[in-house]
Amino acid sequence: MAAHTIQLEDFLPATFTAPDLTDEQFLALCELFPDAMLEYTEEGEVIVMPPTDPKNSARVALVVHRLLTWAEQSGRGEVCGPDGGFRLPTRARRSPDATWFENYPSTGGRYPVFAPQFVIEVRSPDDRISRVRDKMQRYIAAGVLLAWLIDPFERTVSIYRPSGAPEVLVDPTSVAGEGPVEGFVLDLKGILPE
Repeated sequence: MAAHTIQLEDFLPATFTAPDLTDEQFLALCELFPDAMLEYTEEGEVIVMPPTDPKNSARVALVVHRLLTWAEQSGRGEVCGPDGGFRLPTRARRSPDATWFENYPSTGGRYPVFAPQFVIEVRSPDDRISRVRDKMQRYIAAGVLLAWLIDPFERTVSIYRPSGAPEVLVDPTSVAGEGPVEGFVLDLKGILPE
């Protein structure tokens, strides 16, 4: 009888608990999963996510491109995509699909503790909606001023702010920024299915 090896990658997304990870330990853990994305919650839960499918990756690329184009034209802030990691004031380590921020801390090592002003997440086929909604609330609790959850499967954009319940736009063609990204309008063509 042949021995079977279990490959963790076959079971992604997966979670496990590893409380009080240092930056060095988190980076070492990331090296164990070179083809996956890792995030770390405030409670010490490590979330290992598989690469997304090409269609969702294309959606994210459009979001990042359109946000970057606006930032360059307005001459304000910096933009990064899903490969940018943030160590939030709540101890969580997150990598939003698209992020805009100003005043990057000049000290604090490789991952200074700070919250970007604006984040966008695009729900992927592997995302449980309850987990993504919770993540959006946690962004706001960590100091993010505005967060958008784009759900191509429900054809919605949920807008999260520090006060009040999320505002849900159903079947929008675009969504307008406010606060830190006043003037940014995200055209949803190619992001939400037609």
